[in-house]
Amino acid sequence: MKVNQLVYEINDINLENDELMLYETLFHNANGYIGIRSCFEEGYEKGYNTIRGTYINGFYDIVEMKQAEKLYGLIEEKQAMLNIADTQSIELKIDNESFSLFEGTTLRVRRFLDMEHGITGREVLWRSPSGKEVEIIIKRMTSFYQLSLFTIEYSIKAVNFDGKVELLSYHIGDVMNYSNPDDPRVANESLKHIIPVDVDCVNGASYIISNTLVSGLSVCTGVKHILSKECLEKMDLLVNTVTSSYTFDIAHNETVTLTKYSIFSDSIRHKDCKENAKAEMTKALEKTLTEHYSHQADYLKEYWKNTYLEIDGDEELSLAVRYNMYQLIQSVGKDEHSNIAAKGLSGEGYEGHYFWDTEMYIQPFFTLTEPGIAKNLIKYRYTTLEKARENAKLLGHKKGALYPWRTIMGSECSGYFPSGTAAYHINGDIAYSIITYYLATKDIDFIADYGAEIIFETARLWMDVGNFYNGQFRINEVTGPDEYTCMVNNNYYTNACAQFNLKWAVKFYDLLTESKKISHVVDKMNLSEIEIKDFEKASGCMYLPYDETLKINPQDDSFLEKKVWDFEHTPKEDYPLLLHYHPLCLYRHQVCKQADTVLAHFIFEDAQSLETIRNSFNYYEKVTTHDSSLSTCIFSIVASKLGLTHKAYDYFGDSAKLDLFNTHKNTKDGIHTANMGGNYMAIVYGFAGLRLKEDGLHFAPNLPLQWDGYRFKVNYEDSMIMVEVFKNKCIFTLISGTGKTFFVREKEYRLESSLIISQ
Repeated sequence: MKVNQLVYEINDINLENDELMLYETLFHNANGYIGIRSCFEEGYEKGYNTIRGTYINGFYDIVEMKQAEKLYGLIEEKQAMLNIADTQSIELKIDNESFSLFEGTTLRVRRFLDMEHGITGREVLWRSPSGKEVEIIIKRMTSFYQLSLFTIEYSIKAVNFDGKVELLSYHIGDVMNYSNPDDPRVANESLKHIIPVDVDCVNGASYIISNTLVSGLSVCTGVKHILSKECLEKMDLLVNTVTSSYTFDIAHNETVTLTKYSIFSDSIRHKDCKENAKAEMTKALEKTLTEHYSHQADYLKEYWKNTYLEIDGDEELSLAVRYNMYQLIQSVGKDEHSNIAAKGLSGEGYEGHYFWDTEMYIQPFFTLTEPGIAKNLIKYRYTTLEKARENAKLLGHKKGALYPWRTIMGSECSGYFPSGTAAYHINGDIAYSIITYYLATKDIDFIADYGAEIIFETARLWMDVGNFYNGQFRINEVTGPDEYTCMVNNNYYTNACAQFNLKWAVKFYDLLTESKKISHVVDKMNLSEIEIKDFEKASGCMYLPYDETLKINPQDDSFLEKKVWDFEHTPKEDYPLLLHYHPLCLYRHQVCKQADTVLAHFIFEDAQSLETIRNSFNYYEKVTTHDSSLSTCIFSIVASKLGLTHKAYDYFGDSAKLDLFNTHKNTKDGIHTANMGGNYMAIVYGFAGLRLKEDGLHFAPNLPLQWDGYRFKVNYEDSMIMVEVFKNKCIFTLISGTGKTFFVREKEYRLESSLIISQ
């Protein structure tokens, strides 16, 4: 591996199956709309496993999900992201010898991801079994400028021979999704969810229309080739596959390039996906590939300018952080029809479902760096609000909206309700993301148009699911973030979320009333002032569990009554525990899969004293396995708050390197997008101590001993601010916008141009 600020590359060859599947993920191409795993164009040796997938964000089919007991309201179908087509397959033959890294001799190889220019590629110097040497350079791009476009630039150079070359390029509509019956995080059965129904050739481009089996959706994929020299060209059209062949003579030292344009269009976004695909193909061909590359670089130049973050003194970690930030822009949906899947668009883990991960781990990154994208994420939740209302009714609630634990188009996709549907905190998470967006932008118009309705409907839900008891508002039979502790009374995190949600429902009502923007929301929702007063009352007397003996917040009412898990005698190979122990066994013990109460102490730090937060951190650290990728970044942030910088750094390193170094051994199924967002938060919210509060922007900077310094930019209201942290000083610079008042370790400062504060 070579370390460079914006380039990740490997220069050796490892043809082990697990390594190849890992690289399919690490070098995948995506732009928020389409994602293509980085498989060898020519394929692998027979018998090898592969996830040869191409995906559209938000495109799905309905899949049956059988329940052993057909009880009322249990989910019996789900949405699943589909592998829609294979347009990456290209076969090279030199005098009838097929190029393959499994045959002949590989003299030189390089595989790279260029995050400055937004391309991936392979460079191979290969000697065929008969001794012919050829240099192959392949570049792939999913365009941020034209989201429908995926390109492959396939160049071959004859090093020591003259001969005949044949390039066979495939457009395959007959595809299936990947499955692994041994891992609950991926589908347990492989089914054909999409059927090719029409194939056509228009102006030398092939188009395949495919329909889903159940959801009634259609997708059109288009492929067009351009070869850099005259050749014998042939196209064979079948109903599910198009094969394009190009035969030509190549001379010694001559280079020939095939450019393959692939277009993707779906019926969710376009009434006639074929007509749209044809229009998008025309648009793509109006520019040269060089021009497309230039647009890609321009887009990323702006992205890296807005998301600027650098670490001095640790190049390897810097690369991992940059890689994670790049994957976030690759993964995030760019319209209101999509969100961010748990694996982005890099694989089929969790079937392409959207979770609370978006609001609590990923959206904070975009809120501070690309607020326009944060708005789109909130708009997605707004477009699915009616489905959330339906979900609430299904679960017996008379009022309000309950967002699903996992979904694509808005309906619940969790088949195991104790650790899924019962995780009501999803409502509080979505409310929190809207509130923090407002605190960062003060965009009251957006709240009036989109956010307020969500805030009020989620507040209504808390009033229905909870109840007043002995002067306290309590919430029973829910599941918090920790999936090893389910169906409990008064989960601390959930109750804190509900309190914050209810409190801000009142605040937004007042803010919108003052700005004369409340009337259309009130009319649409039939919202009454009596409800607002009830929200205020429930928030004011919310029950937050506290143990006087341990001086901690118990995770829930019964957590401390349970036996502590026997960590000392649990073999390392038994982790993650969910793959080796029955859920009931886990539920009866004090063992946490991930941060739960500790997460609440980060998000709602003002709810408890520093002493309580410290005691809770120390307690839960001993019983948390971090089997979830959502965990170590949160422990890092809270460790930073407590001044445990060395411990915070260790947790941060585990988080940052999770995918690039495959520390959880499951990156082959796709990246861990939430962890990548959490990794950013561990720096900005953790080491720098950034908080968005009602009275303004707060910082409490720390510098890990391993670093010489770090710097980042944040958007706050109408301004962009550069923050630089060194051993003895912090520098704040106003890059654009108006001056700002902010706080550093609770001391107030005014920034007009540049400000230096001694550490």
